[in-house]
Amino acid sequence: MSFITLDKENIESEHICCAISDKKCKQGYENKKEWLKEQIDKGYVFTKLDERAKVFIEYCPSEIAYLPIDAPNYMVVNCFWVSGKYSGKGYGKQLLHQCIDAAKKDHREGIVVLCSDKKRPYISDKKFFIKHGFSVIDKAYPYFELLYLKLKDSPHDPRFLPSVKEGLCEDNGGFKIYYSDACPFTDYYVNVIQKSIAKDNNCVYESIKLVNREEARLSHCPYTNYSLFYKGKFITHELNPKKFANIINEL
Repeated sequence: MSFITLDKENIESEHICCAISDKKCKQGYENKKEWLKEQIDKGYVFTKLDERAKVFIEYCPSEIAYLPIDAPNYMVVNCFWVSGKYSGKGYGKQLLHQCIDAAKKDHREGIVVLCSDKKRPYISDKKFFIKHGFSVIDKAYPYFELLYLKLKDSPHDPRFLPSVKEGLCEDNGGFKIYYSDACPFTDYYVNVIQKSIAKDNNCVYESIKLVNREEARLSHCPYTNYSLFYKGKFITHELNPKKFANIINEL
């Protein structure tokens, strides 16, 4: 099977893997495509298996990444997914090596990827990257880890920005959500489902959309697709209505 890299010409006719058949997230799906169009112009890469499947990698130069890190001249792996029957067939290795080759060609210092202390939903699997030569270089509250693969000798190691180290943001007296169009699921679940749950429970609920790289770098959580805070403290990166309802009940 072959791979397809999205560009301005084929993005309208090609699917973008996530939320392929989820009609509820149609608006978020279109938002992600529009977001991709802008990012591709800046050097963002989205490569997927030429199948109707969730097998893809997204990566970009650190200078445009929606990741609150200090990592000049690195390549950043954003979203990376090999699902279902396609796992275990070497597709993940092929996609990662495409990113590595691109980083070398662009004379990058190395590659970084956001992971966590153990396997968690929506975050790249740490074990896969460790297997392929990556190592942990920094950590942020409560479980986020920054992994890197160094390609050159350099005195500068990548780090999380101080703003995400403690998992704190300004207290609004209730829930505060930071999200972006980098994930096609966020628009619907943040602004329709969770908002409705919060309203039904008389909760303060504020959603803040990160609309550019500068805002993403000023975020209070490494995971800029979605992060939930309560009274100024980080709760979860998992976009899950049932989990959100349970959090309200627990609080």
